[in-house]
Amino acid sequence: MAVIESLLGNEARRFIKRKDSDAGETGRALEELRGTLYNDLRTSEGAKRQQQRFCGPLVAMTFNFVVSIGIIMTNKVVMVKVGFNYPILLTLIHYAVAWVLLGIFKTLALLPVSPPSKSTPYTSIFSLGVVMSFASGLANASLNHNSIGFYQMAKIAVTPTIVFAEFILFNKTISRNKVVALGVVSAGVALAQVTDLQFNFFGACIAVAWIIPSAINKILWSNLQQQANWTALALMWKTTPVTVLFLLALMPWLDPPGALLFKWDIQNSSAILMSALLGFLLQWSGALALGATSATSHVVLGQFKTCMILIGGYLLFESDPGFISICGAIVALGGMSVYTSLNLRETKKESSGPHQKQTLPLSKPKTELEPTPEETSEDVETLSLLSSNAV
Repeated sequence: MAVIESLLGNEARRFIKRKDSDAGETGRALEELRGTLYNDLRTSEGAKRQQQRFCGPLVAMTFNFVVSIGIIMTNKVVMVKVGFNYPILLTLIHYAVAWVLLGIFKTLALLPVSPPSKSTPYTSIFSLGVVMSFASGLANASLNHNSIGFYQMAKIAVTPTIVFAEFILFNKTISRNKVVALGVVSAGVALAQVTDLQFNFFGACIAVAWIIPSAINKILWSNLQQQANWTALALMWKTTPVTVLFLLALMPWLDPPGALLFKWDIQNSSAILMSALLGFLLQWSGALALGATSATSHVVLGQFKTCMILIGGYLLFESDPGFISICGAIVALGGMSVYTSLNLRETKKESSGPHQKQTLPLSKPKTELEPTPEETSEDVETLSLLSSNAV
């Protein structure tokens, strides 16, 4: 009888020991899961990985394309039907609404974490905010004072400006085939818009002044996201206050007087608010596209939108832009196809290379459980076996 009780006691102790071991393994698994989720959601590297995982180049550029079409239609209603001819104030409202929405995201803990302040100097953030105010404000002012054709002609000059600026700032070069493809794209867009050229000296000065800030803005957005682990929303949160401040300074110089006398009724205010919401989505989608691709590719996407609007109007709404414009749009689309093919080929070649550089370091879980005595003894036995085999 005593022997049976002893055997039952031993079995009970082994059972309890196994349960404790299983509980320890479950606890370690939960702790590792918690550490992984923390790294994915509450660190800048994890947030950047999540952005890259769910918003690749195709998704980002498609998002930006769809939102751009929507805001073009909405801004047309605001400018023409509503009669809100204050481009800088409209841009200021866009960024003010974006800042409020980002503040709500931060309050709800939905805003991605920013990288450490030491990794990115504040001068870079401040410079981007200043450049963004000039790029966005002057773009709307140029569209207000110039015809669509002249506005698009000015946008063509942004492409060589970006190539030249990236070479000066980062010693970055592009292949000869890409240069030829970009030249074909620019020539095609110029032909597509040649029938809508109306020269205005003041508008031309604004268009020329807009080219350099626009190019630098795209380069900084792309570089900070790809090199400094910034996400689009986190960078927008940091730069928007600076942009709002400088738009306030630009408004008296470029907007006509009488903004306070505008008829702010429900219908007009709703149209402007809808434009502001689409402006936030446009800024976000543009930042995602710049983070996923490059500044030059983003400009090509903008020219693609121009050609598709022209061809879509011809096919769907029976508009007649002219034979030369249609041929120019087709030529530009052919050049864009070649440029995209060259980009995909380079990406495939880089991904199949023998040495891959990991731009985002993988973080480890913050906490780990202490090993149990059984695990320690098993590790010692394993090390001793490995040592004996090595000898």
